Amino acid sequence: MRGSAPDDASRPRRRALRRSATALTAAALLLPLVSAAPSAGAGQSGPDALQQAFSDAAARYHVPRSVLLGVSYLESRWDGHGGAPSVSGGYGPMHLTDARAALARAPEFSADDEDARGDTARPVRAAPRPAAHRAVLPDRLPARLRTLPEAAKLTGLPAAKLRTDPAANVLGGAALLAAQQRALGLPAGGDPARWYAAVARYGGQDDPRSGAAFARDVFAVLRQGQSRTTDAGQRVTLAAAPRLAPDPAQEKRLGAATAQRAAAPGGAGALECPWSVACESWPAPYEEYDNGTNYGNHDLADRPRDQRIDTLVIHDTEGSWETTLRLIKDPKYVSWHYTIRSADGLIAQHVPTKDVAWHAGNWFVNTHSIGIEHEGFLAAPDAWYTEAMYRTSARLVKYLAKKYRIPLDRQHVLGHDNVPGTTPGTVPGMHTDPGPYWDWAHYFALLGRPFERTAGRDGGLVTIRPSYDRNRPVYTGCEKAGTPCPEHGSTAVRLHTAPSESAPLIQDIGLHPDGAATTTGVNDTGARATTGQRFAVAGRSGDWTAIWYLGQQAWFRNPRSHPTAVDAKGPVVTPKAGRAEIPVYGRAYPEKEAYPSQVPVQAVTPLPYKLLSGQRYAVGGQVRADYLYAPTFDIARHVVVRGEDRYYEIQVGHRIGYVRAADVDVRSSES
Repeated sequence: MRGSAPDDASRPRRRALRRSATALTAAALLLPLVSAAPSAGAGQSGPDALQQAFSDAAARYHVPRSVLLGVSYLESRWDGHGGAPSVSGGYGPMHLTDARAALARAPEFSADDEDARGDTARPVRAAPRPAAHRAVLPDRLPARLRTLPEAAKLTGLPAAKLRTDPAANVLGGAALLAAQQRALGLPAGGDPARWYAAVARYGGQDDPRSGAAFARDVFAVLRQGQSRTTDAGQRVTLAAAPRLAPDPAQEKRLGAATAQRAAAPGGAGALECPWSVACESWPAPYEEYDNGTNYGNHDLADRPRDQRIDTLVIHDTEGSWETTLRLIKDPKYVSWHYTIRSADGLIAQHVPTKDVAWHAGNWFVNTHSIGIEHEGFLAAPDAWYTEAMYRTSARLVKYLAKKYRIPLDRQHVLGHDNVPGTTPGTVPGMHTDPGPYWDWAHYFALLGRPFERTAGRDGGLVTIRPSYDRNRPVYTGCEKAGTPCPEHGSTAVRLHTAPSESAPLIQDIGLHPDGAATTTGVNDTGARATTGQRFAVAGRSGDWTAIWYLGQQAWFRNPRSHPTAVDAKGPVVTPKAGRAEIPVYGRAYPEKEAYPSQVPVQAVTPLPYKLLSGQRYAVGGQVRADYLYAPTFDIARHVVVRGEDRYYEIQVGHRIGYVRAADVDVRSSES
């Protein structure tokens, strides 16, 4: 979620929550205890049972089967998640919500304080540490958090069955859709086009903008069609209907309601969001406190005029929507630009993109990036991300990438877990979200930039791309240190010292400066390569491929029958001829001669990693050294220092790094 470790001397130190398996947020927390969940296939007897369940539910409640399939795909991609609730308290393929039941299973929470912005600074009074406690929900929940009890009334089925039996869950969803259609005075059955308004109500009970965005996405899925095997091994197919369009009268009425809501106070206004999503304003404060000696929770700027924006950082909140929106209002807390809600993809914008939010734990990255939070939990694979969230997030990222000319690749769309530490001492404390369960391949397919082969085996690079559903490495520590996490698809592959599963995992001397071995912990990124990342090939042996990683040769299993990477080509850096090794940095700050007298010179301290002669690393782009000096609330004292030094961003390990252009040669990976 937020920034992590000390960085520079530009301003006071901020505090945030430390990401760990135990730091799961407090009020309105809806994280399940996944060990208590029933088996994913409960109530199903064969690989086509779920497909039949959709047919049966459609017939019983006179809902077009394609509409039922489309709604479920947007809510869950037809997965049941073993009966465990989402972060919004949603259960099963139809994401029927029962927040009170989910909350009853939620663990207690206790947080550690941590520097948020990425600065070293004079000490200030830290915000009080929250005590361990459970959340308390209001007497009346929003409609989006209580659809399952309503489905129980409509179907006569026990709530427990709707939570755990996928077929019953689909029946509940069909009953809700039919009830929405009746409430609109519209006939059951018939043309899917006439269910547009009911679909919108299903997806946005509390907000017509959310509902409209949800309905647009459902109808896009209906036109495209989908087919996949679910997390429980169920084969589900939705045939494409490329000419399907919503009923014009319903679309017009829904559009008018959406426009009226956007024009109201707190509506969309001048928000920086694409037209096709639901977006609201929830501004972060820019305020002084402590008698004017301190301020928060972001910095005013004029990007990209004063500094370029070239990076989008993907976070998860480790907390509920309600808690996240409360935290962003605290001037003593930290900030980020957007939050995206799990249940329906609603976007809240907090900080204008021209301003610098304190989100990444690396001041250089903060000043050149936009931070996007997603309601969810990295250490709980069944607190899942909905398809609505993925699609809304992808629309926002495409919009921002176009606006600021940011390349849509994994060198410019980073996870928080890919942001480098700034000094050796900050590396162990860097955050690890969105973690190994964020589906980067699906996300980039939605962005229109799927990871595909771009070269032959002599291309010199590989792009990591395991099959998310088939790739299921063992992780530990989701609930308790050392305890295996529930089996789950993953976006990452493990890296070994030799081409063998029995070989040790490679070591990350920055993450484990005490020499401790890399672990299988869900937060241990020391031997992990993630979907979309590109690495230079260092060798091949049978079903194994080696890459250059943190100054080492690192091996991962990559059989031709089920490849976990695809061949690629592109520019690489290698130490200049005659150099035995070169340093790697966590920020691209100017040379000392560039600083004016009123700005303290920022040390450019090497990280613990070195690139050795003969090694190659994929290049993400060239950056010019700069530094934003923002020590006070008075922006008149802010200064952007620009240097002559040039750096290259490289994929040095799981995280990116920077090398001085003067230290390296750039060449084609094919040479």
